[in-house]
Amino acid sequence: MFRDEAIVEVTAGKGGDGAVSFRTEKFVPKGGPDGGDGGRGGDVVFLASNRVTSLLSVARSPHYRAKNGRPGGPRLCSGESGKSVLVEVPIGTLIYDSKRGNRLADLTEEGQELVVAEGGKRGKGNNRFKNSVHQEPRHATKGEEGERRELRLELKLFADVGLVGLPNAGKSTFLSVVTKARPKVADYPFTTLDPQVGIASVSEYQTLVIADLPGLVEGAAQGVGLGHRFLRHVERCRVLLHLVDCSPDGVEEPLEAFNSISKELVEFSPLLAGKTLVLAASKVEGPQAEEKADALEKATGHPVLRFSSHTHQGLSELLTQLYRLVADSREQGE
Repeated sequence: MFRDEAIVEVTAGKGGDGAVSFRTEKFVPKGGPDGGDGGRGGDVVFLASNRVTSLLSVARSPHYRAKNGRPGGPRLCSGESGKSVLVEVPIGTLIYDSKRGNRLADLTEEGQELVVAEGGKRGKGNNRFKNSVHQEPRHATKGEEGERRELRLELKLFADVGLVGLPNAGKSTFLSVVTKARPKVADYPFTTLDPQVGIASVSEYQTLVIADLPGLVEGAAQGVGLGHRFLRHVERCRVLLHLVDCSPDGVEEPLEAFNSISKELVEFSPLLAGKTLVLAASKVEGPQAEEKADALEKATGHPVLRFSSHTHQGLSELLTQLYRLVADSREQGE
């Protein structure tokens, strides 16, 4: 299962209390204060990791609590610090304070960390308060409470290529053929309700990370259908591959399908409209499909690559073109 949103509560550990103690050694009748400090409370830390691909495991534990620090002891013994909690989240996770609504971080790199709840400060032992005037302090301070907050997590997938297109454009089938991903494939719309990611081999040393994203519908930019849950993942992709069904029995006319998706991308974000786009006609397996692809190319003024996931015709050329564009995007630092 895939999950790209989660609400969790995090509580850092309380700091340990300082100790009140005096030396009571033999032959030292007037031993001074020797109460030690308490231990610091543990933190709650989020770590971006490529070992996690969904927020599902994070959401299964809605409350993360770090350990409290131990109290101080006699003979200037400091209390042990509380154990921190490390929570692995997928790369591309955005972290928000759900109460205030402000974004705390965008974890975009492997190993990137964020302390989301800081442990409480340690209490001071009475040894800390002695001076020339006050030589027998009989008080210590309590450890402070750790931070506690509610967080909203949102995942935006990272991929070299993002597949866009109307339902039944052939995205899931394409991904299942060129990668080892196994999305649900059927002859009815909306077989993909969750993003699917696979790695396509272009050559012996060249690969592409391709994301099959849920099908768009008219009004998605305003939240219709899967709405923003789909569109936010597109923002992370370097190149968009727009698939248009050009088979003779396609539900939508190719030009109408192309215009519908393009409109939703533009309305959601100007950033998406400016991304590198490859337009490809899917299910091209005969002269009628070729004619539809030709008409689409003429109407849009955009080069249209043709392929068939069923016969594998045109797949190699399509992957090579995508890899070239992704490589250019990396060099430009996009």
